[in-house]
Amino acid sequence: MPANTAAPARPELDLGEDAALLVDLLKLATFIARPMREGVAEPMGLASNDLKIILALGGEGELAGHELSDIMGLPPMNVSRAIAALRARGLIEPGKDESNRRRKPVRLTAAGTAIFRQAIPAMAEVGGQLFADFTPNERAVFHSAAQAILARMTGGIQFDPGSDTTGPSAP
Repeated sequence: MPANTAAPARPELDLGEDAALLVDLLKLATFIARPMREGVAEPMGLASNDLKIILALGGEGELAGHELSDIMGLPPMNVSRAIAALRARGLIEPGKDESNRRRKPVRLTAAGTAIFRQAIPAMAEVGGQLFADFTPNERAVFHSAAQAILARMTGGIQFDPGSDTTGPSAP
C-alpha cells in the first residue's frame, strides 16, 4: 500500500479501491457541510440550502428549480422552499426564458449578488483552514481530481462559484 493511502478503518470489509474512494468522498461531502454552515451560511444569516442556491445562481446565472435541484443535489421540495425563502428576503427574483415560456428560472437580485460576493471571502477563509496543510502540488492534484469527477458526473457542465458566466463552465 502506498505511503499516502490510508488503511481501511475495518480491513475485514475490504471495500476495494473504488468503493473506498467513494466512501472517502461521501465522508468529505458530509463533513464539509459543517464548516460551510458555521463559517459561511450562518454568519450571513442563511440556511445551508439558501447558500447553495445563491452560489449556484451567482456562478451559473439564471436557473430553473429543477436545474438547481440537479446541480446542488437537493430534493425539489427543498429547492422550492429555499427559493420561496430567498424571494421573500428579496435575494432572488423571477427570470425569463423567451425561448421556453414554461421554464421558470430565477436569478439573483442586486441584494442577492451582494450576498454572493460576500460569500466568496468567507469560503476562501474556510477553504484556507481546510487546505492549510496542503502543499501547492497537493492542492493542484486535489483540484484536478475534483474537476475530473465533476466533469464525468455532469457531462462537462461544472459549477464555478467565481464565474460571472451564465453558461456551463469549461472543464
